[in-house]
Amino acid sequence: MELARWVRHAGLLRRRYGYYAARIAVNALLLAGGGVAFVLLGDSWWQLLTAALFAGVFTQFAFIGHDAGHRQIFGSRRRNDLVGYVHGAVTGISYQWWVGKHNRHHANPNHEDEDPDIEIPALAFSDEQVMAKRGLLRWMAKYQAFLFFPLLMAEAVMLRVASVQAVLRREVKATWLEAILIAIHLVGYLSAVFLVLSPFKAVLFILVHQGLMGVYLGCSFAPNHKGMPILGKDERVDYLRKQVLTSRDVLGGRWVDELLGGLNYQIEHHLFPTMPRPNLRRAQPVVREFCLRRGISYSHCGLMASYARILRHLHAVGAPLRRPRRT
Repeated sequence: MELARWVRHAGLLRRRYGYYAARIAVNALLLAGGGVAFVLLGDSWWQLLTAALFAGVFTQFAFIGHDAGHRQIFGSRRRNDLVGYVHGAVTGISYQWWVGKHNRHHANPNHEDEDPDIEIPALAFSDEQVMAKRGLLRWMAKYQAFLFFPLLMAEAVMLRVASVQAVLRREVKATWLEAILIAIHLVGYLSAVFLVLSPFKAVLFILVHQGLMGVYLGCSFAPNHKGMPILGKDERVDYLRKQVLTSRDVLGGRWVDELLGGLNYQIEHHLFPTMPRPNLRRAQPVVREFCLRRGISYSHCGLMASYARILRHLHAVGAPLRRPRRT
């Protein structure tokens, strides 16, 4: 494929050890700094700001875990897995469970019955999904555009719940290792919070930390595919179109790249999953030009515009449930 040859020739698949060493070091320093601030502040209401800091830092750790899962950091699977397990231990998310789930998403993005990222009980992304909802889930789908951001507050907790379930069901490799890492995270996290803070402040700290982390994670993942075309159960397209037509890039400068952990270059990431994060920016204009020359729709917009498109799509999908019944 012409595009793949250009990417290799341009060196965009070469490892970026310096970048990842610096990024991991910065994240570790932020985590350590947050820990020192947490201890020094003690039982103070200022800890809510620390909770917000930890939400951002934990999400940045999750971004590194994502890159390790795609073998973007090292050529060796073992070294990438080591980084992934360590970062999974910090975030409390099962690394191998997430890798399996994410690989299924990459194989069939926005494909009904095959992409786990659009099989969300509280949301509907297609007419078929919205009409299949019942009870409370049907009511939620009816007003899902208004509930979208509040629902994201539970995202971090749901990832951890799913991780624990996967380990208990032995759905991951190295089950005992994953179980130990999750247990260390939970015990260490809860012990630190309840030892330093009074019970009420500890609970509030957890709610702020987990809620903001969930919103940050959701706001990083959602712009990539939500509101883009959904492929039907029997619909088949070639690899290039499957990855490009179902994905959206979010452009806006280097601050957006850092904020979203490089996930804003979703089209390039889906076409070349092992491409190191900092190289995606260089690949973007070439991939866009390649697609446009072949008449393949290439979707991109700014950050706020991406959220607006998501909400419009969710509101439109839920519209049939808001129409008054005919008598």
